[in-house]
Amino acid sequence: MSEHLKELADIIEAKRPDCVVSSEIVNGELSIICPPACLSGLVEFLKSDRNCQFSTLVDITAVDYPARDARFDLVYHFLSMYQNHRIRIKTALRDGDVMPSITGLHPSAGWFEREVFDMFGIVFTGHADLRRLLTDYGFRGHPLLKDFPTTGYTEMRYDETEKRVIYEPVNLTQDYRQFDFMSPWEGGEYVLPGDEKSGEAKG
Repeated sequence: MSEHLKELADIIEAKRPDCVVSSEIVNGELSIICPPACLSGLVEFLKSDRNCQFSTLVDITAVDYPARDARFDLVYHFLSMYQNHRIRIKTALRDGDVMPSITGLHPSAGWFEREVFDMFGIVFTGHADLRRLLTDYGFRGHPLLKDFPTTGYTEMRYDETEKRVIYEPVNLTQDYRQFDFMSPWEGGEYVLPGDEKSGEAKG
């Protein structure tokens, strides 16, 4: 399998050298790093070339590296059922960079691009309906960013007086950020069944 993938990598690099920064075979899949400006052209080539025929878009996701200048890795996964191969395309984006939508080539990308926008804040130009998908429309921020607080920024509740859902700044009811990482079994004033075994083991 790796020999076939190596041949495929050579074909892609020979036919679209502008699109391939580097390539490697990882866990039985070909992984290619592509410049952002070339991604749409590479996706079109991978779908139409008879040696590739990557006609199925499996997923689009992203990874956040906040310490890097190019903060995001935008990752596309494709499947060729004709060649029985999988390929991963990665492109690096700076915070605030936009990417062209590939919905014209793969209509199913619409849902994936909406999810990436919702979770990471990456904008896809040319998307016909780029709205939040997993969070509420009034949600603030993007939850999969590494600097997004685990508590979020706002909380929602139903107000009986106003008879509607209202949004408020997060008000923690416990010292969440002062958690000392002690388990309930350490320092507690109660004994749970089985605790006596820990004493026997020490003795």
